[in-house]
Amino acid sequence: MTTTVPEPSATPVPDLFRRDFTASAPNTKYVGDITYLPVGDGDFLYLATVIDCFSRRLVGWSIADHMRTSLVTDALRAAAATRGSLAGAVFHSDHGAQYTSREFADICAQLGVRQSMGAIGTSADNALAESFNAALKRETLRGARRYDGVRACRLAVFRWTTRYNTRRRHSANEQQAPIAYEQQSATLTLAA
Repeated sequence: MTTTVPEPSATPVPDLFRRDFTASAPNTKYVGDITYLPVGDGDFLYLATVIDCFSRRLVGWSIADHMRTSLVTDALRAAAATRGSLAGAVFHSDHGAQYTSREFADICAQLGVRQSMGAIGTSADNALAESFNAALKRETLRGARRYDGVRACRLAVFRWTTRYNTRRRHSANEQQAPIAYEQQSATLTLAA
Protein backbone atom coordinates (compact mmCIF):
# COMPACT_ATOMS: atom_id res chain seq x y z
CA MET A 1 0.00 0.00 0.00
CA THR A 2 1.46 3.36 -1.00
CA THR A 3 1.24 5.97 1.75
CA THR A 4 3.83 8.48 0.51
CA VAL A 5 2.32 10.92 -1.96
CA PRO A 6 3.96 14.35 -2.03
CA GLU A 7 1.86 17.49 -2.18
CA PRO A 8 2.64 19.22 -5.50
CA SER A 9 2.87 22.72 -3.98
CA ALA A 10 5.24 21.68 -1.19
CA THR A 11 8.27 23.79 -0.35
CA PRO A 12 11.47 21.70 -0.64
CA VAL A 13 12.82 20.49 2.71
CA PRO A 14 16.50 19.49 3.02
CA ASP A 15 17.80 16.14 4.28
CA LEU A 16 19.48 17.18 7.54
CA PHE A 17 20.01 13.56 8.67
CA ARG A 18 21.76 11.91 5.71
CA ARG A 19 20.84 8.53 7.23
CA ASP A 20 22.46 9.37 10.57
CA PHE A 21 19.82 8.30 13.09
CA THR A 22 21.96 8.95 16.15
CA ALA A 23 21.82 11.86 18.58
CA SER A 24 24.13 12.90 21.39
CA ALA A 25 21.27 14.01 23.65
CA PRO A 26 17.51 13.52 23.96
CA ASN A 27 15.05 15.96 22.38
CA THR A 28 17.35 17.00 19.53
CA LYS A 29 16.59 14.64 16.60
CA TYR A 30 13.33 12.88 15.85
CA VAL A 31 12.00 10.64 13.10
CA GLY A 32 8.41 9.98 12.22
CA ASP A 33 6.27 8.06 9.80
CA ILE A 34 2.76 6.84 9.12
CA THR A 35 2.01 3.14 8.95
CA TYR A 36 -1.22 1.37 8.16
CA LEU A 37 -2.74 -1.16 10.56
CA PRO A 38 -5.11 -3.69 8.93
CA VAL A 39 -8.29 -4.25 10.95
CA GLY A 40 -11.49 -6.21 10.47
CA ASP A 41 -12.69 -6.83 6.95
CA GLY A 42 -10.45 -4.72 4.74
CA ASP A 43 -10.41 -1.57 6.87
CA PHE A 44 -7.35 0.23 8.22
CA LEU A 45 -6.25 2.41 11.08
CA TYR A 46 -3.22 4.63 10.61
CA LEU A 47 -0.49 5.28 13.16
CA ALA A 48 1.74 8.38 13.08
CA THR A 49 4.86 8.31 15.26
CA VAL A 50 7.51 10.66 16.66
CA ILE A 51 10.61 8.76 17.83
CA ASP A 52 13.64 10.26 19.60
CA CYS A 53 16.88 9.24 17.85
CA PHE A 54 18.87 9.41 21.11
CA SER A 55 16.97 6.72 23.02
CA ARG A 56 14.56 5.32 20.40
CA ARG A 57 11.77 6.46 22.72
CA LEU A 58 8.33 6.91 21.18
CA VAL A 59 7.50 10.36 22.52
CA GLY A 60 4.43 11.10 20.43
CA TRP A 61 1.91 9.15 18.44
CA SER A 62 -1.56 9.37 17.03
CA ILE A 63 -3.88 6.69 15.70
CA ALA A 64 -6.95 7.31 13.52
CA ASP A 65 -9.08 5.87 10.73
CA HIS A 66 -7.72 8.47 8.28
CA MET A 67 -4.41 9.82 6.95
CA ARG A 68 -5.28 13.50 7.04
CA THR A 69 -2.59 15.95 8.13
CA SER A 70 -4.14 16.14 11.60
CA LEU A 71 -2.84 12.59 12.17
CA VAL A 72 0.79 13.77 12.02
CA THR A 73 0.20 17.15 13.67
CA ASP A 74 -1.50 15.39 16.60
CA ALA A 75 1.52 13.08 16.97
CA LEU A 76 3.93 16.04 16.93
CA ARG A 77 1.82 17.94 19.47
CA ALA A 78 1.78 14.82 21.69
CA ALA A 79 5.60 14.73 21.48
CA ALA A 80 5.76 18.41 22.48
CA ALA A 81 3.49 17.70 25.45
CA THR A 82 5.65 14.72 26.50
CA ARG A 83 8.89 16.71 26.25
CA GLY A 84 7.58 20.06 27.44
CA SER A 85 9.09 21.66 24.34
CA LEU A 86 10.55 20.62 21.01
CA ALA A 87 12.21 23.99 20.36
CA GLY A 88 15.46 23.53 18.45
CA ALA A 89 14.82 19.88 17.56
CA VAL A 90 14.92 18.45 14.02
CA PHE A 91 12.09 16.20 12.79
CA HIS A 92 12.84 13.85 9.88
CA SER A 93 10.18 12.19 7.72
CA ASP A 94 9.42 10.97 4.24
CA HIS A 95 7.75 13.11 1.57
CA GLY A 96 4.18 12.10 2.31
CA ALA A 97 1.57 14.78 1.63
CA GLN A 98 0.88 15.08 5.37
CA TYR A 99 4.53 16.00 6.09
CA THR A 100 4.91 18.29 3.06
CA SER A 101 1.69 20.18 3.82
CA ARG A 102 1.58 23.84 4.80
CA GLU A 103 -0.35 22.85 7.96
CA PHE A 104 2.47 20.57 9.14
CA ALA A 105 5.12 23.19 8.31
CA ASP A 106 3.15 25.73 10.35
CA ILE A 107 2.96 23.40 13.38
CA CYS A 108 6.70 22.74 13.12
CA ALA A 109 7.34 26.50 13.04
CA GLN A 110 5.04 27.08 16.04
CA LEU A 111 6.88 24.38 18.02
CA GLY A 112 10.36 25.55 16.93
CA VAL A 113 11.05 22.33 15.01
CA ARG A 114 13.19 22.21 11.85
CA GLN A 115 11.98 19.80 9.19
CA SER A 116 14.18 17.26 7.41
CA MET A 117 13.23 14.79 4.67
CA GLY A 118 15.05 11.99 2.92
CA ALA A 119 14.90 11.18 -0.78
CA ILE A 120 11.54 10.35 -2.34
CA GLY A 121 10.80 6.63 -2.42
CA THR A 122 13.85 5.57 -0.40
CA SER A 123 12.82 3.82 2.81
CA ALA A 124 16.46 3.67 3.99
CA ASP A 125 16.32 7.46 4.40
CA ASN A 126 13.85 6.92 7.26
CA ALA A 127 15.11 3.52 8.40
CA LEU A 128 14.64 4.07 12.14
CA ALA A 129 10.93 4.84 11.73
CA GLU A 130 10.48 1.99 9.23
CA SER A 131 12.16 -0.44 11.65
CA PHE A 132 9.88 0.71 14.49
CA ASN A 133 6.79 0.13 12.32
CA ALA A 134 7.96 -3.33 11.27
CA ALA A 135 8.65 -4.37 14.88
CA LEU A 136 5.27 -3.10 16.05
CA LYS A 137 3.39 -5.06 13.40
CA ARG A 138 5.50 -8.19 13.78
CA GLU A 139 5.15 -8.25 17.57
CA THR A 140 1.47 -7.29 17.80
CA LEU A 141 0.06 -9.23 14.84
CA ARG A 142 2.21 -12.33 15.54
CA GLY A 143 1.66 -13.77 12.09
CA ALA A 144 -1.99 -12.74 11.74
CA ARG A 145 -2.98 -10.75 8.69
CA ARG A 146 -5.27 -8.34 10.54
CA TYR A 147 -6.17 -7.13 14.00
CA ASP A 148 -9.52 -8.37 15.32
CA GLY A 149 -11.26 -5.03 14.93
CA VAL A 150 -10.57 -1.40 15.75
CA ARG A 151 -10.71 -1.77 19.55
CA ALA A 152 -8.36 -4.75 19.54
CA CYS A 153 -5.93 -2.86 17.31
CA ARG A 154 -5.93 0.24 19.48
CA LEU A 155 -5.38 -1.83 22.63
CA ALA A 156 -2.57 -3.84 21.04
CA VAL A 157 -0.80 -0.67 19.88
CA PHE A 158 -1.21 1.02 23.27
CA ARG A 159 0.09 -2.01 25.18
CA TRP A 160 3.01 -2.50 22.80
CA THR A 161 4.08 1.15 22.79
CA THR A 162 3.97 1.25 26.59
CA ARG A 163 6.08 -1.93 26.78
CA TYR A 164 8.37 -0.62 24.05
CA ASN A 165 9.22 2.54 26.00
CA THR A 166 9.43 0.96 29.45
CA ARG A 167 10.69 -2.62 29.02
CA ARG A 168 11.86 -3.42 25.48
CA ARG A 169 15.66 -3.42 25.36
CA HIS A 170 17.62 -1.88 22.49
CA SER A 171 21.16 -2.60 21.40
CA ALA A 172 21.52 1.14 20.63
CA ASN A 173 20.74 1.82 24.32
CA GLU A 174 23.26 -0.53 25.91
CA GLN A 175 20.43 -3.11 26.22
CA GLN A 176 18.16 -0.75 28.13
CA ALA A 177 14.60 0.34 27.45
CA PRO A 178 14.25 3.88 26.03
CA ILE A 179 12.98 5.59 29.19
CA ALA A 180 15.59 3.87 31.40
CA TYR A 181 18.33 4.88 28.97
CA GLU A 182 17.20 8.51 29.05
CA GLN A 183 17.05 8.46 32.87
CA GLN A 184 20.54 6.97 33.11
CA SER A 185 21.84 9.57 30.65
CA ALA A 186 20.28 12.38 32.71
CA THR A 187 21.78 10.98 35.92
CA LEU A 188 25.24 10.71 34.35
CA THR A 189 24.96 14.26 33.00
CA LEU A 190 24.00 15.62 36.42
CA ALA A 191 26.87 13.71 38.07
CA ALA A 192 29.46 15.10 35.64
